[in-house]
Amino acid sequence: MASASWLDRSWGNLRRLLGRMPLRVKMITALLALVAIALLIISTVSLTVFRNYQISRANQQVTDQFNGQVVALQTGHSAFHFLPSVIASEPYVVALIASGTSLSAAAATQQLPPGTSLPDVPASSSWYKANGQRLVNVNATSGSDNWRVITKQLLVPITNYLGGETRTVNATLIVGYDLGDINGTISQLAGIDLIVSVIIIIGLALVGIAIVRASLRPLTDIEQTAAAIAAGDLSRRVPDHDPATEVGRLGRALNAMLAQIEASFHARERSEAAARRSEERMRQFVADASHELRTPLTAMRGYAEYYRQRGGVPDLPGPAAGPGSAAELGEAGPAGPPGSADGPAAAAADGSPAAAADGNGTGQLSRADLDRIMQRVEQESARMGVLVEDMLLLARLDQQRPIEHHPVDLLTLAADAVQDARIIAPGRRIELSVGSAAAFLVLGDEVRLRQVIGNLMSNALTHTPDGTPVTVRILAGPREPVPSVVLEVADEGPGLPPDQAERVFERFYRADQARTRTAGGTGLGLAIVAALVAAHGGTVTLQTSPGRGATFRVTLPLAPEARSDQPDEDADEDAPDHGGQPGSAQAASAARAAPRTDSR
Repeated sequence: MASASWLDRSWGNLRRLLGRMPLRVKMITALLALVAIALLIISTVSLTVFRNYQISRANQQVTDQFNGQVVALQTGHSAFHFLPSVIASEPYVVALIASGTSLSAAAATQQLPPGTSLPDVPASSSWYKANGQRLVNVNATSGSDNWRVITKQLLVPITNYLGGETRTVNATLIVGYDLGDINGTISQLAGIDLIVSVIIIIGLALVGIAIVRASLRPLTDIEQTAAAIAAGDLSRRVPDHDPATEVGRLGRALNAMLAQIEASFHARERSEAAARRSEERMRQFVADASHELRTPLTAMRGYAEYYRQRGGVPDLPGPAAGPGSAAELGEAGPAGPPGSADGPAAAAADGSPAAAADGNGTGQLSRADLDRIMQRVEQESARMGVLVEDMLLLARLDQQRPIEHHPVDLLTLAADAVQDARIIAPGRRIELSVGSAAAFLVLGDEVRLRQVIGNLMSNALTHTPDGTPVTVRILAGPREPVPSVVLEVADEGPGLPPDQAERVFERFYRADQARTRTAGGTGLGLAIVAALVAAHGGTVTLQTSPGRGATFRVTLPLAPEARSDQPDEDADEDAPDHGGQPGSAQAASAARAAPRTDSR
């Protein structure tokens, strides 16, 4: 099992290596590898055949000589009349020695030429038993030669050269053939083969590189053309080659495709330019309208607050009845429906100077009616002021105006937002969960990032039933393409269907079109979140389904000083939020350090 796993890993590494290797390198490497393998096989086979031929020839000659000596000894026609007898006639050695005597000792008693090479045959009887009548290789007694030897123990009539007696003795016949330094010869041949093979491989490498480069030069031209087109030069074309070749046909097809792409690109540029002009006009209109509306809205809000702070004014005589008159407002406008406790009739019943509206709709507004109208004016002006500010912010973001880039501790902002939400909704369970990363610093505008978190928290509190738990999580995000931090705002509310989830970040989109203006918002909160996150180089996504709540996930790149080489292995480990004052650095540090999750 382990061997198979190792093979799989090795094969995977080899495939990845080949995938990163240029085509020309692959071709040249494959060519040289095949040639090297072929030369290795040829050399191995030739040296093996040569060795086998030398040994086979020696075997034949030794066997013939041995058989002749055995027949001669058995018939009494042998040249050996004394014991020991050693005959050395290059490349043969034929010896008849007493059993238990070494060939070297027997040769010492003979008058052999100086420097005669002899096989080093052991005198051990066990060796003769194991190798008797078998062809074996032995070394020479001196030098680096090798001998092919065959031996046999037999009874032969021998005359003792000292006493002249003839008797039958147990002797050993040795026949050897000098192979010379066959191993050295083969080593020399192998070295010659190696040198020749290296020369051939180098020559083939030089020739192969030249041929491959010349063959792939058209592909290099195509690569350079593609790089120039990617850099913006759409007029570049692939050089023409012979259409009878594959490269030529590929070049023609690419040129035709590039011509169509260039035409389409220019048409798209013209269309985009027209769309940008139209969009710029629309953005300018929104910016101008927002700017112009802020002044009257601010004045309206100021007068309303001034009236409220001074405690109201005496009842004023109402104008004549007519469309949009105060009498009509008293009957069906902000003062409430006729007959209600807040209507003109009720004011008259209380003894105030105001009189109830007559049958023609004329009369004076009561103090309570006027107060209510001013209160509504103040509320609507405040709401319109928020709308104008949101539209102006989106217009500025669309114009890609630069924002501040300072190190901001996202954990501190999240902790402050959680504390604010707990004050606004004390009956909800609102938790802060923190991962184990060392720091959650991002580069950005602190005010705008607070607005992002505040909008997400406001969305969770506004569009979920009372008592729905809300969880804010700070986690270490993905490390590719750059290390990042993730902020999640999750609720356990009713969630959204897919068609609504796809449009939540659109401007002025409201999932519940029937919501009242007081609680429903303007439909710009999440659009502002998406625009601000994009301006900070991040992304925001929504994970939701009906009945499973909603999780808004904001991913922002970490500040350079917060990036580390070690990944956050405990990104899902929860840590508690703080109970101190919003925005305190000590509270953020405590939120990082504690090992549990605190909720209240």
